[in-house]
Amino acid sequence: MKVLVTGGAGFIGSHVNKLLIDQGHTVTVIDNLSKGHKDLLDLRVSFHQIGLENQQELEQILPGHDAVIHMASFIEVGESVKKPVEFAENNIVGTVKLLEAMKNTGVKKMIFSSSACVYGKPEKLPIKEEDPLGEQENPYGITKVSMEDFCKFYHTIHGFDVTLLRYFNPYGPGELHEPETHAIPNFIKSTLSKTPIPLYWKGEQTRDFIYIDDLAEAHVLALPLTGLHIYNVGTETGVKVIDVVKKIFELVGYEVPIDDKGERKGDVPELVASSEKIQKELGWSAKVELEEGLRKTIDFFKTKP
Repeated sequence: MKVLVTGGAGFIGSHVNKLLIDQGHTVTVIDNLSKGHKDLLDLRVSFHQIGLENQQELEQILPGHDAVIHMASFIEVGESVKKPVEFAENNIVGTVKLLEAMKNTGVKKMIFSSSACVYGKPEKLPIKEEDPLGEQENPYGITKVSMEDFCKFYHTIHGFDVTLLRYFNPYGPGELHEPETHAIPNFIKSTLSKTPIPLYWKGEQTRDFIYIDDLAEAHVLALPLTGLHIYNVGTETGVKVIDVVKKIFELVGYEVPIDDKGERKGDVPELVASSEKIQKELGWSAKVELEEGLRKTIDFFKTKP
């Protein structure tokens, strides 16, 4: 297939690109590089530095593609509270312009990068795809729900094939967000630089950490699907954040102090996926254990200044 990847110069996109090409697909990447890093791009992709607001340019690039994997969005929760208009314009309006460009050029297969945040505070664990979506406590979560809804709308009204992948907590080599708001890269960078680790809730939250290579595989497996599908992408294993910190200390062979940040509004105590549906329908399962994934991620950050 010929696949267009939006946000393909980002952490997750760069891994998806490589896997697609390694499996024989042709990949086009669009990214405005406001958050992405050109040096993460596989040299085998065709790259266009544009944003989703440029619908006319999108309509020039899209013809001939079989599918779009849509990962371009702003993701920083704290920033979304400060800049709700920017998040709505970039994430929601940008997605609608992309969908319109796809409709106008006859490209009607969408795999969308969603998030477990759409569930809000879950009523029970593990979280299943049919569980109700929760009330959102920040604009980022609101944009993800809206982006999902627009993808569903284009399925219903315009006959798009749509797969929504709800990620749990991705981590792995190549995560270079600025600012970095995700736990594992912040923990590793603090440990390697021997500075205090920033920790909320004393690390008592439970999360489902999914290694980047496993997450990337879910996108490729979804390419042949038709109709509308929604999948959780997680390991089905909950880990306390403080235990991740302890494992990092064990792997590097020393400890650093903890910077207790107290409580943080909007955090849910526990997030653990049920991946039964994606296992049954696509044959996907998480393969990389947390210790192995952390070791590879530590090795990556050791190469960075």
